[in-house]
Amino acid sequence: MQEYRAYVMGQDGHIVSRIDIVCRDEIAAKECAKALFNGRDIELWHGDRVIAKFRHEE
Repeated sequence: MQEYRAYVMGQDGHIVSRIDIVCRDEIAAKECAKALFNGRDIELWHGDRVIAKFRHEE
């Protein structure tokens, strides 16, 4: 299992909150992060590497 971080981004582009995710791989982590996506921007990170960005439409 690997540790990932999903960052909820504010409208100003700054981090509002962080959600720690433990998954078997990047594919599962993307699915978990996408489930968190509720109209807010989410960035998924593994260490110092961006895995995915989920952006809401204006």
